[in-house]
Amino acid sequence: MLRVDGDAVDGFVGRARELAALRRQLDRVREGGRTGRPGRALLMRGRRRVGKSRLVEEFAGRSGVPHLYFTASAQPSVEADLRLFVEAARESDLPGAGLFTDQTPGSWDAALRLLATALPADGPSIVVLDEMPYLMATDPGFEGTLQKLFDRELSRLPVLLVCIGSDLAMMEALNEYGRPFHQRATEMVVPPLNPAEVGRMLGVRAAEAVDAYLVSGGLPLVLDEWRDGAGVLDYLAAAVADPTSALVVSGERALAAEFPPDSQARLVLGAIGAGERTYTRIALAAGEIPKASLTRALNLLATKRVVASALPLSTQPSRETRYAVADPHLRFWLAFVGPHLPEIERGRGDLVLARIRSGWTTWRGRAVEPLVREALHRLPSGELPGSPAVVGGYWTRTNDVEIDLVGADREPVAKQITMVGSIKWLEQRPFDVHDLGELVAHRRRLPGADAQTPLLAVSRVVGNLPGIRTLGPEDLLAAYD
Repeated sequence: MLRVDGDAVDGFVGRARELAALRRQLDRVREGGRTGRPGRALLMRGRRRVGKSRLVEEFAGRSGVPHLYFTASAQPSVEADLRLFVEAARESDLPGAGLFTDQTPGSWDAALRLLATALPADGPSIVVLDEMPYLMATDPGFEGTLQKLFDRELSRLPVLLVCIGSDLAMMEALNEYGRPFHQRATEMVVPPLNPAEVGRMLGVRAAEAVDAYLVSGGLPLVLDEWRDGAGVLDYLAAAVADPTSALVVSGERALAAEFPPDSQARLVLGAIGAGERTYTRIALAAGEIPKASLTRALNLLATKRVVASALPLSTQPSRETRYAVADPHLRFWLAFVGPHLPEIERGRGDLVLARIRSGWTTWRGRAVEPLVREALHRLPSGELPGSPAVVGGYWTRTNDVEIDLVGADREPVAKQITMVGSIKWLEQRPFDVHDLGELVAHRRRLPGADAQTPLLAVSRVVGNLPGIRTLGPEDLLAAYD
């Protein structure tokens, strides 16, 4: 039995906020509304393996109302998906499930009309269409068909229609102006478990919770295999020894669903995952692919929210874009697991673990930076020196100046620099006098900063240096509560 966010659960961890949001949607279906159309639609998105399907299955099971759960499976034809839909409907507990017996609808229009006749009219029900982007890929007209049937049939019934997708950009676009579902659906984003939730789930201290988050990305499937109280290297020793562990298989499955193994986007992502951050270095590491192809690949990765790009934050414009893998777990997987899957599969996880041990401190020092910046964004501005509105970083082309944390009034080109900071995430050593001197020297070279610009240190081990505000792991996790 685990207790997360005050919600005691057996076999299902956390998600109290998301479950409450889903219950509110179902309550509104029950209440009916003033328009005489009780039906509601919800567009749910989140990264692959983040637990969207498990969340909705749990919600549907707890709701006590009839429901149909259909998962598309990237079938090569509309007919194949329709057969799976009919099978799922026939096996559901909808009152009219028997109507699907011996039925072979030839289109989604016919299948959804049949669904409308199977739904109860005197009480609420739930219909889930999981992996909706697959349906849209095999049938470009599916989106319009669903909207038409929702307007004419489903919205007149007390049904909650939940459409789930892992393609973040595609699911977000469904509700935009000009699209069939514009202003017809509520949007819901399912995030990974945050670092504070990870810490509570595993029963570890704040510093170890950060480590666990950087490896797992907050993915419930990975964390479910993590022994309570175990340190990160203890967990990894067991995970890389098992070719079927969630740590090993989740990255490959996520990538396979988005990119063919030999695609240029996959090659570019591999280069970024290996640590290359600039356009030129990525091009070299990816095999010197043509400039136009590299640009297309980077744009695709950014559109799918797999890769994030950033510019230096200062009072002067810059074109020194840097790229990073957006998802923490995928960042770890690409650096240490994916390139060495053959070793894991032949029982040599010990070689993989040795590389992780050797490169862990350096990799973690870079990987923790996005987590720190997000946590600082979440803190009330008055708790940070200079009360910045945005937090980024600063670097030059040659990296002779590299500042982990820059607070400002806006981005990417600030009017005012309000804070300058450094991250030192080492096991034993706190932010010390040497680090402070280096930060002060770099502050002098940051456009928009001066000797009066406040300083901030974020350190795994908190020291007590005068003249600088220092935050530690506990402060970062407090930002998520």
